[in-house]
Amino acid sequence: MAVEARPRVSGDQRVSSVMHVRCPDRLPEDVFRRVLELLAEFSPVVQALPPSAALVELKGALRYHGTDARRLGEVLRIRTLSQLGVDVRVGIGSTIVVAATASGQIGAPGGVLAIDPERVDDWLGPLPVEALHGIGPKQAAALREFGVHCVGLLAAVPPATVQRLLGGKAGRLAVDRARGIDPRPVAPRALPATLTVRHAFAQHTLDGALVRAALLDLVVQLAHRLRQRGQVARGLTLVLRFAGGGSWEKTRRLPEASAHDDDLRTLAYRIVDAAGLQRGRLTGLVLKGEDLVAADQVAQQISLDQAREDRLVAEAASDRIRAKFGPGAIGPAATFLRVS
Repeated sequence: MAVEARPRVSGDQRVSSVMHVRCPDRLPEDVFRRVLELLAEFSPVVQALPPSAALVELKGALRYHGTDARRLGEVLRIRTLSQLGVDVRVGIGSTIVVAATASGQIGAPGGVLAIDPERVDDWLGPLPVEALHGIGPKQAAALREFGVHCVGLLAAVPPATVQRLLGGKAGRLAVDRARGIDPRPVAPRALPATLTVRHAFAQHTLDGALVRAALLDLVVQLAHRLRQRGQVARGLTLVLRFAGGGSWEKTRRLPEASAHDDDLRTLAYRIVDAAGLQRGRLTGLVLKGEDLVAADQVAQQISLDQAREDRLVAEAASDRIRAKFGPGAIGPAATFLRVS
């Protein structure tokens, strides 16, 4: 079998400057966002990969911090553990595929693996083909059936042969990535703006009144945090967690973007009513404010409803009391000026 000459890698690529960070599975979204905030302290070029991974371009950061990429990865892991109680797996390489493959080789709970640019071929070669980032189970099975069971063999196979096995574009990408070649840049990308609050029931509950009371508490928390941040939500998502591990999720848009208790409560109750709860035993609730924007970017409609205006005045007074005496100074019962 003829082996093609490897394409020459440019000097700019021969630097371990890409960091691929894997967080634990099922990490709450609000914690994932805090991990992204920590990453932004290392580099301005952070690409979120929901639900629990991210890429960081470190080229400029290495000069700024005056250290190497491995050291930055170790510092990141210490910070996520100490500040968030989250351990991460950090892979570092000269390209995205090398960094992502490296992070995938780290066992739980976490660690740092940096691949020297001069040793990429030696490190990738012995790995099983399914360990290469971007190779799925079906592709790995097709390659193994052909006798290609490790990344080194995949790198040595002529691209035309791999294209016949995996398809045109997929085959070309597989061979390039087996050789550590990946021209994709880290593209700055943040998560869509959301805010999440949660409630876990001490016991499985069937009590509709208890569910609505817990939901009201979440509404008050969410609305207060939105107003603190100077944001409004254009929609709400409600997630119901059931005993046995099942869940139900529904998203609805608000008629107008808002951070007021009354508006969020009305929509949240409509969503939970749509769930048609009867005998489902709930273990928890998750409420998310979706598509957040700055409050000053949204036009404020003049209301002719005096009762609503009175509630907004009371809401503002409640915010001042919470700011002075703490978030627990006023409970959700204070919002029961009208229940619909």
